[in-house]
Order: sequence, then C-alpha cells, then structure tokens
Amino acid sequence: MFQFANPYYLFLLLILPVLVGGFIYINQKKRKDVQKLGDLQTMKQLMPELSLKRSYLKFWITFAVIALGIVVLARPQFGSKVEKVEKKGIEMVIAIDVSNSMLARDINPSRLAKAKQIMTRIINERKDDKVALVVFAGDAYVQMPMTTDTQSAKIFLDNINPSLVPVQGTAIASAIDLSIKCFSGDEDIDKAIVLITDGESHEGNAPEMAAQAVDKGVQVNVVGIGSAQGAPVPISENSDENKRDNDGNYVLSRLNEQMCNEIAQAGKGLYTHADNTNKAFKDLQAELEKLQKKKIDGTTYSEYDEKFYIFAWAMLVLLIVEVCIFDKKNRIFKNVRLFK
Repeated sequence: MFQFANPYYLFLLLILPVLVGGFIYINQKKRKDVQKLGDLQTMKQLMPELSLKRSYLKFWITFAVIALGIVVLARPQFGSKVEKVEKKGIEMVIAIDVSNSMLARDINPSRLAKAKQIMTRIINERKDDKVALVVFAGDAYVQMPMTTDTQSAKIFLDNINPSLVPVQGTAIASAIDLSIKCFSGDEDIDKAIVLITDGESHEGNAPEMAAQAVDKGVQVNVVGIGSAQGAPVPISENSDENKRDNDGNYVLSRLNEQMCNEIAQAGKGLYTHADNTNKAFKDLQAELEKLQKKKIDGTTYSEYDEKFYIFAWAMLVLLIVEVCIFDKKNRIFKNVRLFK
C-alpha cells in the first residue's frame, strides 16, 4: 500500500516544467550572445576551461533535488508498520447493547451513538489498557478479542450497529458470561467489564452472572443509557420513522435503571447513568482508575510507515555531488569524460 500524508504539496511539482523552460530560454539567450561575438566553435577554443556539459549536469542535479524535496514534503508512506510497546494498564471488556431499543433518541444523538462516544473517550483516556469488545442483543458475540491495539478497538467500536446481532432481546447474562471468557489467566492484573445497556427486555439472571464474574476476579460496571420516560424506537438507525405495535401505537423504550443497579451491585462495580453531560464518562474513568495496573507488552499496528527519509538521503547525496562539480574544468577531473 502507498500514499502521501500531505498530498497537497505535490502541486509544487508544477513548477518543474517552468524551471526547465527557464533553463532552456537562458541557455539559448547565452548562445545568441556568444554568437554576436563570433563563431561558436572559435569562442569555445578561446575559453577552453568552460564546460557547458558541467552546467547542464549541475542544473539537472538541482532539478532532481527540488523534485525530491517536494516528495519529502508530501511524506510518502508505504505498507504497514508494527511497533512493540510496553504499557501499564488493566484488562477491560466493553460489552455494548446493540438491540433496536438502543436506537431511541432520548439521549442525543441516540443511545447507541452516545454509548460509542463515551467508550471512545474511555479508550482514548486509557490507551495503555488491554481492550476487548462484546456486542449483544438476543445473543452475545465477541466483536474483537483482547488486544493492546486501542486504535483497532476504536475502529471496531465505531462500526458497531444493531445488524451485528440479528436476534433481538437483551441477553445481559450471556454478554457477561462471554466477557469473562475474553480475559487472560493472569491473576496479577485487575479486570473489569464495562456493560452499556438500557436494560430493557432483560433476559436471564444477569445479577447472578455478575456475582460469578466477581468470584473470578472481574469487576462489573454498568452504564445505564436512556431515560425513565422512554422514547420511540426508530425503524432503523437512520430512519425518522418510528416502530408501532399491532394497535398502531408507538413502541416506547425505557431505561430499566433498577436492573442496571442490581447488576452493578452484584458485580462490585459502579452504576452510572449516561445523559447528555460528561458525568458517565467521568464516573467510569474514576472507577477504572482505582484498579491495579500491570506492565503489559503489546504490539500496535499503524496502517502506513513513513518513508520520506529515503528521498531525503537521495537529496543529500545529490547536493554533495552538485557542490563537487565546478562550472569550469579542473585538473582533478580533466580525464573524466563525464565532466568535459
């Protein structure tokens, strides 16, 4: 793969034809001026130390240096880059509800969008943690296994939507159970589940499963998202039309705050309500900061690797060559045909 980080600098390449045109014009003018003084061949004999080839060579070297300089400014990038880094953090599983009720817009811009915003900020703030993603509705799936690559975690998180889990419902117990399986067996590092849900249409024994998580050394935190008053559920993520029941009434979704509290209490963690402020983010970050961190060796990937230095070195070499070439012949290079 190949790209330029600053491609707009490539427009500077348009000056290169102007330089060539100017060089040709100046040399033609010089030739005409010399011809006014006499025959060109005769004038060459009168100025034996003058080398036109040297001046041509110096120009084309300068031309190449300018072209390479423009490429350096554009920052060419090739392939991918793998970096090994040492981090100090915790292991965290983000389990996010993607049921259709999460499309309700009692939280701006929607429950699901707000949930993703909060967790993206958490990942940005806690970039030294290991992170895994679990999505759930009527069933639960691992969206991304445990990794130190937080950049990939944000990409996966951004692409979460209700279509990932076709079975509707709110299988919180299954989500907690699957989240527990995402953790490593390392007992020296603290582990936490961050469960984001509206708790509606709850299925299974989630508080009991949260208690089991505690027995395995995992804290369960819950972010309740939505309002007690409720809101209509859109037909789809980008639709302005809302669902109706068989009687033609709008289907309303309400936050089950009692259930969210019960899960957090059983999981020895925090319950916080996400609204249109930053309270949920601050509460959650403060709670996670209490956990014990451990040094983590990880590998991160960046999509492109900088290669501008190759062109920069080529520029340096050409500049050195250009400086070493004189306009006039000298004894050192008199036998080198390239400079005659």
